[in-house]
Amino acid sequence: MIAPEHPGSPPVRVLLAKVGLDGHDRGLRVVARVLRDHGFEVVFAGLRQTPESIAAAVVQEDVDVVGVSMHNGAHLTLAPAVVHALREAGLDTPVIIGGIVPDRDIAPLESAGIVAVLGPGASNEEVVAAIRDAARSSD
Repeated sequence: MIAPEHPGSPPVRVLLAKVGLDGHDRGLRVVARVLRDHGFEVVFAGLRQTPESIAAAVVQEDVDVVGVSMHNGAHLTLAPAVVHALREAGLDTPVIIGGIVPDRDIAPLESAGIVAVLGPGASNEEVVAAIRDAARSSD
């Protein structure tokens, strides 16, 4: 295991989830393992979550960052809905989207409050850096 970024500080807590009916979770499981190996605490919410269930889990688990995997083409609807559910719950938790997202959809997602979009070619280092940057920005 790689040591946390700042020894002695609590690890960044990340909630990972799939929203909607998308059942492709292999990539999300790989990301969970990568993050754990880099010293993050990972809360794996798993498949078929709703924006509201994600917001409830963020409250319950006191996470720093939300990572949502999108492979079903509904990212322009579901990702903003996750951000909206978090804001409705009074949370300013950053949301990162990973998966199949066309380049033309990145700007609208960022405008909707998504802090980063990672495609299928993102390296482990890029994933770790995006989570760390998102956690820093929420401090």
